[in-house]
Amino acid sequence: MAEMSDSNLEKPTIVQQAMASCCGAIITSLLVSPLDVIKTRLQAQSNPFPKGKCFVYSSGLMDHICICENGDSKAWYKKPGNFKGTLDAFVKIIRIEGIKSLWSGLPPALIMAVPNTIIYFTLYDQLREALKYRLKKDDGYIPVLAGALSRFSSMTVVSPLELIRTRMQHRKLSYKQLYLCVSTKVVADGWSSLWRGWSSAVLRDIPFSAIYWYNYERFKKMMCKKVGAHEPTFFIAFTAGAASGSIAAVITQPFDVVKTHRQTALWETEISEIPQMESTSTWAVMRKIVTSNGITGLFAGITPRLCKVAPACAIMISTYEYGKFFFSQLSKKMNQRP
Repeated sequence: MAEMSDSNLEKPTIVQQAMASCCGAIITSLLVSPLDVIKTRLQAQSNPFPKGKCFVYSSGLMDHICICENGDSKAWYKKPGNFKGTLDAFVKIIRIEGIKSLWSGLPPALIMAVPNTIIYFTLYDQLREALKYRLKKDDGYIPVLAGALSRFSSMTVVSPLELIRTRMQHRKLSYKQLYLCVSTKVVADGWSSLWRGWSSAVLRDIPFSAIYWYNYERFKKMMCKKVGAHEPTFFIAFTAGAASGSIAAVITQPFDVVKTHRQTALWETEISEIPQMESTSTWAVMRKIVTSNGITGLFAGITPRLCKVAPACAIMISTYEYGKFFFSQLSKKMNQRP
């Protein structure tokens, strides 16, 4: 693999950064989706949610609430199979349903992951460079601030789209019906209703981003210094991404568990159309989990999350860095033409 270490390359433009992040989101979703299809089938086998009406599907980049009531709904949620473990599920799904079934959750992942990732990664690079220029130095807290702000912005922009997408997925509305549904909800509950469920995602994703970028930039500098490179190679970006993603995943796992509980409760309320009586605040959900399962309940699912987040972060950041290198090299060659 070519090294991304040419210090004479021009910095990528904002359009090139957006293109690199788009490619990274697509490649990551393609490679990580099979892991979540298998994980979701194994979850379905043990019926993780008592009412069986919905579950959380994640591509490694985005989370999705999926409705389980329709028998002909989506291929990634069918009648639970007799799987003994991950490898057994992998073999049986391919043998019985065909290899394409491992990517059955890809469309909803791409619909939300691509625009979210473009905004997130492009804005992070822009904010980091702006802060470095304004402060005239490269302080360690710059990645923390840039990571938190970029994640906050991308989530705020995309959150209404996620709500609209999930409504279309559940009720199969036409665009006219969707417009009437959304406009009626806005009139009744105000514009803030389009960001319902946003706060629980913020509590997990903003700390994750701040921790991830802080550690990624540190690991990247350390590894570049060790090999004498000005810019990260594909291997350096991949390794630093996996390590920083793993650390951030472990630290923010309690918020991920709470987010899953709140998302599930939200959609149970949506599909049953019965007002929710219990408090769904973050701390109320945390207390309920600790009371029922102890402190360890806040770290439930940490192993499958690490198996998903570490490769997703590694693939995304390495393809993004290589994409920026590729476009910078292309721009340099074009500028050198007579």
